[in-house]
Amino acid sequence: MQGSRTARVPRPIFEGSITGVFVEVRLDHTAPHVFDRFAEAVAKAPEIIECHMVIGGFDYLVKARIADMATFQEFLQRVILPLPGVRETHRFASIGDVKPDALLPL
Repeated sequence: MQGSRTARVPRPIFEGSITGVFVEVRLDHTAPHVFDRFAEAVAKAPEIIECHMVIGGFDYLVKARIADMATFQEFLQRVILPLPGVRETHRFASIGDVKPDALLPL
């Protein structure tokens, strides 16, 4: 035996939790076919739990749930960056829920 190695398993930012991440997405150009292709691709990504078209400095705000930051990096490379029309992203990780999943009164 020449030696041994261990693999470090990434742990969640907060033990026992799933991390919410937000990604601002700016498209390379704004045309109906670009919006349609982007929306179709987002609908197929199970990690994405919300996606909002917004007005302002970017085009979409994507909310996803991931297990840890290593998974977040993989998610960006596999899901977000290849989305049709993506030119630029800014990424944020939630460090706590202030008002999670608010229900509307009936």
